[in-house]
Formats: sequence, C-alpha cells, structure tokens
Amino acid sequence: MELDNHYMSRALELAALAMGRTSPNPLVGCVIVKDGAIVGEGYHQKAGTPHAEVHALKAAGKHAQGATAYVTLEPCSHFGKTPPCADALIKAGIERVVVSMVDPNPLVGGQGVARLREAGIQVDVGLKEKEAKSLNKGFLKEIQTGLPFLLYKSALTLDGKIATESGDSKWITNEASRAYVHQLRNRFDVIMVGSETVLHDDPALNCRVDEGRDPVRLIVDGELKIPLQSAVLTSSCSAPCIIATSASAPLDKLNALQSIENVEVWKYDSPRYVPLRHLLGDLVKRGWNSVLLEGGGGLAGSLLHDQLIDEVEFIYAPKLIGGKGPSPLTGLNLPLMTQAIPLEFLEINGGTGDLRVRAKVNYSD
Repeated sequence: MELDNHYMSRALELAALAMGRTSPNPLVGCVIVKDGAIVGEGYHQKAGTPHAEVHALKAAGKHAQGATAYVTLEPCSHFGKTPPCADALIKAGIERVVVSMVDPNPLVGGQGVARLREAGIQVDVGLKEKEAKSLNKGFLKEIQTGLPFLLYKSALTLDGKIATESGDSKWITNEASRAYVHQLRNRFDVIMVGSETVLHDDPALNCRVDEGRDPVRLIVDGELKIPLQSAVLTSSCSAPCIIATSASAPLDKLNALQSIENVEVWKYDSPRYVPLRHLLGDLVKRGWNSVLLEGGGGLAGSLLHDQLIDEVEFIYAPKLIGGKGPSPLTGLNLPLMTQAIPLEFLEINGGTGDLRVRAKVNYSD
C-alpha cells in the first residue's frame, strides 16, 4: 500500500503539470511500474492530444507487459478525438491498473474499469480519490452542473479593505503573494473582473510566469464603461479578451470594441446587467471550465448571492488602513448574521509574510 501511494502521488504530480491547459478535458497522469521501478510515465497535455496512458505506454515500450499502471482517472472506453485508453492498456499487456477516481462523464462512467476487468486485468479503484477530485474541480463541476469552477481571489488588509478611501490599492500584499497570483492565472482557463476594476486599476490581466500562458480575460461590463485605451484591450496578450455586456450597451462603443484584434463582445438581451449564470454557462460551451475571479467587490457579491462562487481565497496583508474604503464583497449585503454564508477552511498559509486563507463556500439549501 505504501508503494501504491508513492506511485499514485507521482501520477498526480504529473497530472498537475498541465493545469490550465487541458479544458474541457480532465487533468490525468499515469505511471507504469514493473519490478519495483518506474518504466514509463506521462500526462495529458492538451485537449485533442494523446491521453496520459498513451504517453506512459510509449515510454514503457515492451516493459509494459506484466506491469502495473497507476492512473489518476478511469481510462476511457470510448472513441473521442483519440482511441480508448482501456484498449491500449489491454493491448500492452498491463497486469494491474490502480485508478484514483471513476470518470463522472456518462460516456465512461465505470465502463473503462469494466472493460479492463473483462480482459482479466486486476483493477483497484479509489486510491487518493480525494486528491484526484481536488485536481479536477473544473472538470467535475462542468460535468455535474454545466458551469465552471469559480475561485474568488482578493488581496486585503487585515481590517478587510481592498483599497483606501481614495482608491489606492498598490500594493496591499507583498511581492511573494503577487507572484503567487500569477501562478494562479497560469492554472486557470479564464480570469474574470468587473468594469469597475478596469476603470480603477487598469490591469492587463496577463500572466507573468516563466513558460506560463495567459488566461482568457473576461470583463463584465453591462454598459460598456471601460475605455478603449484600457490595458486589457491594448496590451500584448496571447489569449482573447471577452467583454460581456447587456442590451444597454451603446452601439458605437460595441462596434469599436469588436474592431479591436483579439477582442470579442458577448451581448446579452437583459437590460443593464449581464446574466451571470448564463455567462458562465457560455464559458463552458467554449471549452473553459475554471474561472479565477480577481477583485471587484460588486461583481463578487452578485456571484456569491447567485451561488456561483465555489471557493474564496483571501490574502491578508499585515496592514491596517481604517476608513471607509471598499471591501471584497460590496455587492453582498446580508442584514442578519443568521443569513451569513458559511465557509469551510481548506488551507491557511502564512509562510510568505502575508496570510493566505482558502475556503470552500457551503451554500445553504
């Protein structure tokens, strides 16, 4: 069991290497072991390319015969853009397969495990299942609800302010925390902000990580308030910028935005406000299943009110500024403490000098 844990941990490490790059597919890692040694390993790198098992089997070659395969997700049993991985494992002569979690996709849903067992292969399911599910929060949320996984990140002072009364917010947190945020951007499909964040901070919303990649930039702007000279529209970025707006959008501004290279305008029929649940569903239809919401207490409050935020991550700086500056949830105003939205702490880390707190949002029925 100790060795099984060791090899599955390695498979999970491999899967995580492709964070932000496989949507709408899941993150999957595979390690092939024979006679106590790793003979092949691989991970799914991008949607439409070979799956983790294929990479690992290719690396193992003839050593796959009689070996054990550790896979973080049930091997697929259907033809998609690539052939079934269950068949590839059978053909290679794998003797045992250890699987972290069954694939929730109805196209698989236990059929891969069944096919392996029918071929006489020993299959053990459930090792490090919690870790595998945590790694694939976006994939699981999409399959279960048709919506993306949404993490709300905010930087704030210890007294709960995201800016001073004058609007100054640079910089609340330290350099290490700001570098961590760019790591988050590298791992998510989409980064989302409201128009007020663009107006006040003029962020580029790119990813400044070595060998990183820019997330899709999503601006919620019901009345198209953001200037055409905004950094998010003019800065060099490999990912598209989507402006979500409403029926109230001025036609001349809408046409001007659509003429900018790499910019898309998604116009919804609702007056003034963007229907957030509809918008998130449209992201999934484009193949994106993880969203990082940065800043914007008004937008964050609306998303939380509509039960669309899955987790929050607040980074507290050891600073006090007082006053009546904005908070991270100005868009949420609950009059009674009994209405407070409960959280479940997932991680608390103060190792960088700032205090990073991540929590799961537990909505009441």
